Amino acid sequence: MEVLKVSARSKSTAVAGAIAGVIREKGRAEVQAIGAGAVNQATKAVAIARSYLALDGLDIICIPAFTDVKIADQERTAIKLIVEPR
Repeated sequence: MEVLKVSARSKSTAVAGAIAGVIREKGRAEVQAIGAGAVNQATKAVAIARSYLALDGLDIICIPAFTDVKIADQERTAIKLIVEPR
């Protein structure tokens, strides 16, 4: 599954469009964020994507989880949001 990585500087509407596109194409999306700002943008993006997909008759749910990510030889904990149709 393709992982959409979100930073604190990501535009929530652009991420929402990417989420909606992946849901339409593959049926499921995974969003990954590290840090409070990035998690905020990712959460807003899921809410916006929900309204985008509602126009297509799709309702989505979001399943949050923790995941370990290796960045520059360091282990970091990220929030993983699995987004799929209800």
